[in-house]
Amino acid sequence: MTSREALQTYFGYDDFRPLQEEIIDSVLAGKDTLALMPTGGGKSLCFQIPALVQEGLCLVISPLIALMKDQVENLKRRGIQAAAIYTGMNYDRQRAALDNCMYGPYRCLYVSPERLENEEFRQHIAQLPITLIAVDEAHCISQWGYDFRPSYLKIAQIRQSINHQSIIPILALTATATPDVVEDIQERLAFREKNVLKKSFARENLSYVVRYCANEEMKVQQLQHILSRVKGSAIVYVRSRKRAEQLAKILQCGFYHAGLSSEERNRRQDTWKCSETTMVCTNAFGMGVDKPNVRLVIHYDLPDTLEAYFQEAGRAGRDEKQAYAVLLYTPADKVKARKRVYDNYPEKSFVELAYHKTCDYLGVGAGSGLNHSFALHIGDLARVMHLPELPTYAAMRILSQAGYIDFQDEQETQPRVMINMEVTELRGIDLSADLYDLLQRLMRTYPGIFTELQYIHEEMTSTLHNQLVALASRHIITYLPRTVACCFTLVRERQTEIWLSPQVYEKRKGHYQNKLQAMVEYAENLRYCRSQVLLAYFGENNAPACGGCDVCRLMKDAK
Repeated sequence: MTSREALQTYFGYDDFRPLQEEIIDSVLAGKDTLALMPTGGGKSLCFQIPALVQEGLCLVISPLIALMKDQVENLKRRGIQAAAIYTGMNYDRQRAALDNCMYGPYRCLYVSPERLENEEFRQHIAQLPITLIAVDEAHCISQWGYDFRPSYLKIAQIRQSINHQSIIPILALTATATPDVVEDIQERLAFREKNVLKKSFARENLSYVVRYCANEEMKVQQLQHILSRVKGSAIVYVRSRKRAEQLAKILQCGFYHAGLSSEERNRRQDTWKCSETTMVCTNAFGMGVDKPNVRLVIHYDLPDTLEAYFQEAGRAGRDEKQAYAVLLYTPADKVKARKRVYDNYPEKSFVELAYHKTCDYLGVGAGSGLNHSFALHIGDLARVMHLPELPTYAAMRILSQAGYIDFQDEQETQPRVMINMEVTELRGIDLSADLYDLLQRLMRTYPGIFTELQYIHEEMTSTLHNQLVALASRHIITYLPRTVACCFTLVRERQTEIWLSPQVYEKRKGHYQNKLQAMVEYAENLRYCRSQVLLAYFGENNAPACGGCDVCRLMKDAK
């Protein structure tokens, strides 16, 4: 089957979109390829078609559970076998997915980059018939990307460990990458040769607008006015969960943030996808959601970077019909932007203080804790240890980049158990038959359960949960139930002193300041076409004026 035949047979299209065929041909020729395409440009077909044309399995690495689920369901509806492994799946479902990919006619396996941290999982992956590795949101691998994810750094190692005669090509895809990020992606994924295929990021149907407001009250008024004028589905981005809930109450619409349970987030997302309503949300929403008819994206708060703004704004008008991306801006936003520099890069002395207070909070003594993982609620840590919450969160990220810890954002964690007593001690305890049988089963199933917390693979029924709580109440076991929390892992035993290299701290801080300044300059610009400003930031220096942004219209009216 040729690429064009696969496109027609499985997807019902007669022709490729611009650049798709060139990317597919490059991958099928065995070349490492970096594909730069705007949001809605059809990136997923660039690895799904090769997965259908050639033998073997495509390993798709994506940070977005929503995207994984959507794409797997879409592929299955088209008669294409695919699977996904993500946080929250029990052990049996994970093993079934891996077995299907090993022995069944499966074409794509979607996994999160954090899954690559697991040694057992990496061993399973090494045995699969993988013929292509696709890396979605590839900017996350770059230290200069706006959403750096340390777990992406394992991808090059994965390619080396897969047992094949020939080197498997990597296809990296992103909708936002500056020239330095483009270079960094290829280096960190160990491209054999540089190979970048780029489609212009220009969005002719998307009008960029900045609305200047004197104060917060005027911002709310502008928000209501714009939403009343532009009919159809809309997204309103804010920076905090509290703000999302406040504005949703004013607008009488839905809100979405990472503090909701995964079931509630899925329910709200699915409801919004099938309607023409407004969603007020943090940046936890929207990425990977396949909703082409969003007419309006409003940023109520100033984003940190033009990359983040461009990607979020680009969720409007994916059906190529007229859409609007509006930024609301007040003088206070510039003052808040300066404060963000400290919130994201607190003083080195504070980073060290946060490290030691976190270890104290978790009960980790000096020289101990190597490879121990903890579910960590930053809000609880900040309250108990008298730390400011935002700088504490930033300190965790800096410590992770410096190699002291591995820190993962809030996610739904599997329940974990450790037995606190020796086997001989357990024999002398008076237990009911069901609790004794449970302990025996835990000891048989999890050999390391006496020395460290073990993830519980079996289904967590209410009966099992209550039995574990009963054992924990008698201090026989330590039981961490399923929860939504950050994951804090010590990759080095607790140190007495912390040293942050210039690469980790000063250089990244300066880079962040430059990005934030570019965002402020975009908001305050009244001289240049907004589309031209954005495209120049991403290396497109000769783009024509769009004619539809607020600056273009202002210049047109002045003539």
